[in-house]
Amino acid sequence: MLVSEDIKVTLWKSADKLRAQMDAAEYKHIVLGLIFRKYISDSCTAQQDKIREMVSDPNSDYFISEDPSEYESELEERDYYAQDNVFWVPKESRWETLRAKAKQPDIGLLVDDAMIAIETKNQSLRGKLDKRFGGTQLG
Repeated sequence: MLVSEDIKVTLWKSADKLRAQMDAAEYKHIVLGLIFRKYISDSCTAQQDKIREMVSDPNSDYFISEDPSEYESELEERDYYAQDNVFWVPKESRWETLRAKAKQPDIGLLVDDAMIAIETKNQSLRGKLDKRFGGTQLG
C-alpha cells in the first residue's frame, strides 16, 4: 500500500505543477501520455528481464550463454517482445534514459522524440501517441 500511496502523491504533485501552467483539458493528455510512456517502458524492461533469464538459462530452449557479453545483443531483438505482445521501446526512449535527462530544459522535446521513436518501431501505435510535450514546461 505504501508504494500505491507514493504514486498517488507523486501524480497529484505532478498534476498540480501542470495545472498551474495549462488548462485541465490539456494537462490530462500530458499526464495520461506520461503514464502510458511509463507503462510501456516498464513492460519492455520486464520483458527484457524475462529474455535475459531465457537466454542465460542452460535448461531453456532459448539458451545462448551464461556470459552476458554473448547474449546482450539478443536483449534488443524485437521479436522477443512481439512474441508476447509487448511494445518495443528503443533504448534511447526508455523511461530510465529520459528520467536521467529530466532536468534538461529540453526534456519536453526529448519526450516528443521518444514518442516518435516508439511509434516508428510499433506499427499499431503510429499516429496515436501524444507529442505535445515540447510545448510544455515539464521540468
